[in-house]
Amino acid sequence: MTACTQPDAAAPAHASALSLYQLLDPEVLANPYPLYHRLRTEDPTHWDHFLHAWVVTRYRDVVRILTDFTASRTPTAEQLASIGLSDLGPIAQVMVRQMLFMDAPGHTRLRGLCSQAFTPRRVDALRLHIQEIADRLLAQVEAAGRMDLIADFAAPLPAIVTAEMLGVPISDHSQLKIWSADFAEMLGNFQHNPGRAMMVLRSLREMESYFQARIEELRRNPNEGLIHSLLTARVDGDRLSEQEVIANTIVTMVGGQETTTNLIGNGTLSLLRNPAVMLTLRENLSLIPSAVEELLRYESPSQHTARLAPEDLELGGKKIRKRDAVIAVIGAANRDPEVFPDPDRLDLSRADNRHLAFGWGPHFCFGAPLARIEGQIAFAALLRRFPKLTLEAAPLVWRENLGLRGLKSLAVCWRG
Repeated sequence: MTACTQPDAAAPAHASALSLYQLLDPEVLANPYPLYHRLRTEDPTHWDHFLHAWVVTRYRDVVRILTDFTASRTPTAEQLASIGLSDLGPIAQVMVRQMLFMDAPGHTRLRGLCSQAFTPRRVDALRLHIQEIADRLLAQVEAAGRMDLIADFAAPLPAIVTAEMLGVPISDHSQLKIWSADFAEMLGNFQHNPGRAMMVLRSLREMESYFQARIEELRRNPNEGLIHSLLTARVDGDRLSEQEVIANTIVTMVGGQETTTNLIGNGTLSLLRNPAVMLTLRENLSLIPSAVEELLRYESPSQHTARLAPEDLELGGKKIRKRDAVIAVIGAANRDPEVFPDPDRLDLSRADNRHLAFGWGPHFCFGAPLARIEGQIAFAALLRRFPKLTLEAAPLVWRENLGLRGLKSLAVCWRG
């Protein structure tokens, strides 16, 4: 068994054009915070010529966007066909039915139904079961002395929990995770080259077929999962269509997995890069809840989201026209020194930590209680079982998803 060694910290991003398009550079993607700092200090409401959108980075402005700007921004299949992108029509047909891309009243009715599966009381009842899953996953790799934290722990934990919440076979969790990562490409990236678009389209067709089959099974053998709840729910006297059920099952599945996988992966890396902080946490596990909030702020799983201006208005001294695209950079807002003193320091006891990792306003993530509990259990389980946890000497490669920040893998070990 070879000894564990500590790799060098990521190199700082180099200076270049003031554009979020820089995230296509792997060095900038590995450490986007210098770019965010430049945007926030030099031009906090910045017209990005590459993306043809406003890029907003100050906390107070991001909150305003998340609260007041319109989320209904997905082009219809007909609009895509008119510009020669008819192949993407099936993706648009699903996305326009998802609450993530809706405003009230459509968003309100769908969110109310889906959020019933994620109430704090219902999620808290799952705590013991989530603990059992986490312990089982770690026990499977303990004897090896090392693991890929993403593949062996951070990905399967929320995938298994999400399968149970949806009411589908747990044995399908690996496939659900693959589909989730594919669909997240559409949610997190500015660019969608033909190869990626066709991959998402293929995964979407497979997901639709899968959930249609599950719906048929649930009609014969109902359970208490979210899919059955959506099938049987009535909204203003009407039932949701099967297409609405499938579309919002997909977005709930993706959100439930990607955020939590990235929280566990990003958070573990942050702790390993700050060994004194990790030691403090290991010696005082009562800090776990506040630690999860700080890790969410420090390396937000969701880095940015887009909205449309609801009317002609002024933001950060700039005139923005109605229906202009606006990108709210959550990762930058969460390091705004006007709200978070010494924002680039990992501080597990940070007071009044009103981070935006789960969003804000009407689209605040209804799965936040579940993600928080999964994160709390995951970090406590890791620290208890592996007191000598350290990074292996392997390059860190971030997923090529510009908005949903996470690692492709994270090699760790716990033996010398």
